[in-house]
Amino acid sequence: MGDTGSSTYEGFTAEERAALKEHAQELKTAARRRSRADKAAEAERDVLAKIAEMGDTDRIMAERVHAVVTATAPALTPKLWYGMPAYALDGKVVCFFQSAAKFKSRYATLGFNDSAQLDEGAMWATAFALTGVTPEVEARIAALVAQAVS
Repeated sequence: MGDTGSSTYEGFTAEERAALKEHAQELKTAARRRSRADKAAEAERDVLAKIAEMGDTDRIMAERVHAVVTATAPALTPKLWYGMPAYALDGKVVCFFQSAAKFKSRYATLGFNDSAQLDEGAMWATAFALTGVTPEVEARIAALVAQAVS
C-alpha cells in the first residue's frame, strides 16, 4: 500500500479516552442494577447528577434540554452515554447532550443518532450547536425530539 500522506495517527485524545472509560463504567453500573424500574430510576439519577457536575452555562442548557426532551417524549429513557446525558428508546440512544467543556468546544451540542427519524430528503442535520436555550430553541428541540420518535 502506498503512503497516504505525512499525517500520523496519534490515537484517541485525552477527552476521548475519558469518554470511553466513562462508557465502560456506565455499562458495568447498568449490569449491576436489578429490576428494569430500578435501572430506569438510577439511570435518570445518574443523568441528573452528571448535569449537576457541569459548569454553569452547560448545566443550565442541559437542564433545559432534559426538561424539554422528557416532557416532549416520555417514552425516551434518560441514561448516560459516553459520560453524556442521553435519551434512549428501546435501549437505543436517540439523542444526547454534549457539554462544551466535555471536548473543550466553544459550544454545546444536541445530537441525534441514526435511530432518530429526522430524515429530510437526501441530506439533514443530526447535530446542533447550542450557545443558549431560549424559548425559540426549546420549541425547536421539542419539534426535533417529537420528529425523532415519530
